[in-house]
Amino acid sequence: MEARDRSTLAPRVPIPLVEIGGQGALALVRAEPRRMADILEKAADHYTGPIMAMADRLSEYWLARNDNPYLDEIFAVADYVNCPGPWMLNLSYEWSCTAAIGPDLHRGGNRLLRTLDWPLQGLGRNVIIARMEGEEGLYDAVTWPGFSGVLTAMAPGRFSAAINQPPMRRWSGLYGLDWIINRALMWREDSLPPVHLLRQVFDQCRDFDEAFEVLTNTPIAMPAFFTLSGVGLRENALIERTAVDVSSQIGPNAISNHWKNLNIPAYIRGVDSPGRLAQMDSLRYDTANNFGWVTPPILNPITRLSVIANAAAGHLEVLGWEQKPGADPDDLPVPVTQVYDGYCPV
Repeated sequence: MEARDRSTLAPRVPIPLVEIGGQGALALVRAEPRRMADILEKAADHYTGPIMAMADRLSEYWLARNDNPYLDEIFAVADYVNCPGPWMLNLSYEWSCTAAIGPDLHRGGNRLLRTLDWPLQGLGRNVIIARMEGEEGLYDAVTWPGFSGVLTAMAPGRFSAAINQPPMRRWSGLYGLDWIINRALMWREDSLPPVHLLRQVFDQCRDFDEAFEVLTNTPIAMPAFFTLSGVGLRENALIERTAVDVSSQIGPNAISNHWKNLNIPAYIRGVDSPGRLAQMDSLRYDTANNFGWVTPPILNPITRLSVIANAAAGHLEVLGWEQKPGADPDDLPVPVTQVYDGYCPV
């Protein structure tokens, strides 16, 4: 039998649109069980089973102690899959991203350009568009089975938004000690994780102004960057948050994974955060509505998703990325999905 060429990828897969309304994360797991199983398998390879089991227990305790509004939803997912991982993955905060907001010179209105970077394999191939319905209408979330929060979404006629991870706060100058200090500070918090706040924003906010108010003033348990793009040409905002500090800028902007306006000592996250920001700033105005802009350094070895969202047009484009099997850690990923190119009704 001939050896299989491990450098060859399987054919590109379509990104499914799964309409779940207000049913929550368990509905996605039931609709796409193989994708959920693949993510958990890849997570076990990446983190190891014992670490996932311990992280599950800590995450469940923290969410239950804080009476998290999505506690029952995550519990239902964990009970359904009956293996380690769902609690931890819902509170994982290891990704880095690059995002930009500003006028869409091609379709009108505003658009959000966004990539998501995460070392966990399988996220690009298993991405899903979840069509959800909150109190203020439909929205499309770019997500995965079993995930209860929102990282990137588009609500037609209202706004698009995404979360970037800020750098880790520097306290002592010793990375390991500072990681422990930051985790301890988060452990003492009782506010919402940023991904759950953003889900509430898409469920409950009628327009850009309401979303901006909530994202700026609602307490959160850990730092986050929010990029918010409305429908009017002036409806763009970058919001930098810690648990206590807030900085916001209205107007076209871009962000990666270092502070722009808050003067906080920190370890910059991700691959070449300054370079990614500079590149995004240089292309966000006139780049076409395709993924030709996803090039190094925005494209890097841990890039898993790229997204274009225009709430004025109700239009969403998504592409999943993965490294080839057997690739070196520094190799760039390649597209593994077909481009999702769809509209959500207002």
